[in-house]
Parts: sequence; C-alpha cells; structure tokens
Amino acid sequence: MRLSYTLKVTIALFVALSCGGTALYGNNPVGKAPLKSTKAEVSFWLTSPQYHILFQPQKSLSLGSVVTKDPSITVDPTQVFQPIDGFGNCLTGGSATLLHRMDAASRTAILKELFATDGKNIGISYLRVSIGASDLSDWVFSYNDLPAGETDPEMTRFSLDTERVDLIPVLKEILAINPSIKIMGSPWSAPTWMKTNNNTKGGSLKPEYFDAYARYFVKYIQGMKAEGIHIDAITIQNEPLHPGNNPSMYMTAEDEAAFIKRSLGPAFAAANIATKIIVYDHNADRPDYPLAILNDPEAAKYVDGSAFHLYGGTIEALTPVHNAFPNKNLYFTEQWVGAPGNLAEDLAWHVRTLVIGGTRNWCRTILEWNLAADPKNDPHTIGGCDQCLGTITINGNAVTRNPAYYILAHAAKFVRPGSVRIGSDASTELPNVAFKTPDGKNVLIVQNNSGAKKVFTIRFNGKTASTFLAKGAVGTYVW
Repeated sequence: MRLSYTLKVTIALFVALSCGGTALYGNNPVGKAPLKSTKAEVSFWLTSPQYHILFQPQKSLSLGSVVTKDPSITVDPTQVFQPIDGFGNCLTGGSATLLHRMDAASRTAILKELFATDGKNIGISYLRVSIGASDLSDWVFSYNDLPAGETDPEMTRFSLDTERVDLIPVLKEILAINPSIKIMGSPWSAPTWMKTNNNTKGGSLKPEYFDAYARYFVKYIQGMKAEGIHIDAITIQNEPLHPGNNPSMYMTAEDEAAFIKRSLGPAFAAANIATKIIVYDHNADRPDYPLAILNDPEAAKYVDGSAFHLYGGTIEALTPVHNAFPNKNLYFTEQWVGAPGNLAEDLAWHVRTLVIGGTRNWCRTILEWNLAADPKNDPHTIGGCDQCLGTITINGNAVTRNPAYYILAHAAKFVRPGSVRIGSDASTELPNVAFKTPDGKNVLIVQNNSGAKKVFTIRFNGKTASTFLAKGAVGTYVW
C-alpha cells in the first residue's frame, strides 16, 4: 500500500522529534528554513538515553547564515586554554586479567573497538595503571615482596614478573593498536617492609626507606621501558588521605614533598628519567594538599602538576590551583560508576561534571575508573571495591558496554591528544566545552541539562548551525 504524502511527512516529523537530533529540513529543527547544502558540514554523534540512541552518528548539520532567536553557543577559536593529553580509563590488574583470558579474536576485537579511532571505534587515548596491586587486582602484591623481617633497600629483588602474566601482554596489544597512547602509573602501597605497620592496608612510608622507594619507582619505569612500555607520568600515591582501602598507604603533604625533594626527584635526575611526577591524586575537597607541595620550591621544581578525583569536593576547586601555579598542569585521574549503573543519570553527571567541567577547570586528562569487570564486579582484593562497574563487563568472551563507555566515547574519539581547549559560552542548561584538534577540526561537546528538549544554535566565525537535543542527551559536533 502506498503512503500518502501527508502521512509520510507526519512519520518524518515524528522521527525528527523523537531522535533528539536533527533529521528534517536539512538538519534544522522543525519550522526553521533549510540551510543550503553547499555550506560546511558539521558531523554529529548522539547519545540520547530517552530514545535509546547509543553513540550513533546522525545526519550532518550545515554551517550557514540562518538567523534564529534560539539560545546559542558561540565557539571562539581565538581563546586558547590548556592542551589535552587524553581521555581514558584505569587499566586495573583485574581488567587485564579478564581481557587476557578472552580468546585472541574476541580480545583483539574489543581492544580495537576501545583504542582505535576509525569507524565506530571510540579511541581511548590515555591509561592509568597501578604500580603493584590496586584494590581491583585479584590479590595484593608489590614488586618487592619479602619474608617477614627481610629488607632490600637496593632493590636487588625487584621484579615485574607478576605483571608479565596479564598486564604487560595486554598493554603490548593496546600499543600495537595505538602506539602513541599515554600511560600513567600510580601505586596503592609501597612494599610492606617499607611501611610503619608492615601491612598492605594503611600505615605510612618510613622516612628511612624514602631512598629505597625512589629506587623502586626507577626500577619500575626502567623495567616497563625494557618491555617496550613508556610510562609518561607517575603519581606518588593513590588517594594518600584514604588509608582504609586494601592496599593503601597514608601520606601527608609534608611527607610527599619531603619524599620528592629528598629522594624521588634526585633519583629520577640521576637515572635520566623524564617521566612526569604528579602529586596528590585524591579528592577535590583538599586542594591545600597539592598547594602545600607546590609552595615548596625544592619539591616543586621536580613536579609537573597535580591529580584529582571527585569523591569529595567540587570540580571548580581545581581552577584556584591552576591560578596559583599556572605553569603546573592538572589531571583528572579517577571517577567510578557504581554498579549496576544508570545510563541516563551517569551519562549526564559524568559528561557535565568531568568531560565538560574537568576540562573547563584546566584538566589535561579525564579518566574513568575501572576499564573492565565481570558480571559480579570481580576481581577485587579482600576489602576492595565490590561495586565498581567497568566501562565494559566481560563475561567469558561476551562484552557489555556500560555508561562509562558512552561517556568516554563522546570525547576520546574526537578530542585527540594534542588538542587544545578553546572558548565557548558557559551555560547552565546546555553545559558545553570546545576544542581545536591537531588536524585543525573544531569539536563541541554539549549536554542537555534543562529537563526538556532544547533547541539551540552553534555559532562559529559568523556562521550558524541549528540543532536540538532531547532531555539528558549528549551531542558531539565536529567541523
């Protein structure tokens, strides 16, 4: 049966309004005059939980000269802010174990999907790994575990053999897909024989082992380099003010500064190691911690910048740290999604607060927490996180994509390392951030925070493109 013209238009209208994107009248919202097809095109990728659209390319928009009274976002490439190192995950020991247990073809397929940029692959460009075990390893270990009462300050028994089982093979496969990916290392604890309580949980680093622990970092970086894995940066201690995890270690700002200036900085210099030293690596509610270290010139001369999580505080607390030390970098290095996950809520909060808020507050990286877990949120240590949802869930060879997958995809695929943040209008209802990529493209990421469908106009160099997003939707626009 042939459809009438009126019925065809009605169906087209319904599709356009339902998508959360722009599928009618040359990609203008319904009721707007069409833009000429000869104008520059804006590609558009959409995630709209309301309409079950999951990171899908939409019909392109066109940059033209249509005048509208809709709210607008002006992108200003003359305002240039910080460079971007990448968007990504923490490749925990448990993640590596699950990936390595997959059959070769399944593992290759998911690693390509995660780390390549062609087609619909999402292009993760930065990884954080644990130096020794994290709480999302299946057991607790360091690279210099000794029988009770023994010590090894010269690191003669240092060994990366535990990582040669899963982590190093998986990292090598990732590097084969993306040789330029950057890797950060973060310890959850020093070896127990260096600590005040001789335990994997809590305790502090004994001052008499500062030099030994500096050698531990040197051995780690050199050992990974021998495996063909470059460690771009290290943080001194994951969550130094949280000694209740397993493993964990408490470290004050005063001790961290002393360790850097007395032991780690000189050890890196002596070994000709250029790996960046990054301080703090904990919540935004204590910016005084990194500021105390940066205010110590003997420590600060070795420090590249500060790292933050957001289990406490607000993302806006990072800008005063930048303003106090604009020559030191900021990194956002961890945020979890709690199981079982809620795509609408998680996507909105993480994109608005981290992808947009983190980069607007000077961060060079935005890292989600665990890359992969199984359906029971395993593996983890005894006492480790049992509700940390992976970016993907791995069940044998089967893969489920979770909220962090889509959160990262909207930035990682398009905002490649070497991009710089550029100016764009701040908005409560349409939070957004813009970038200029190394190949000269412009990227605008927008989240509809208004609670209803929102029509708006993108303005760039005197030209406009009209579009809209459904409630809670995220759009990435590239031209």
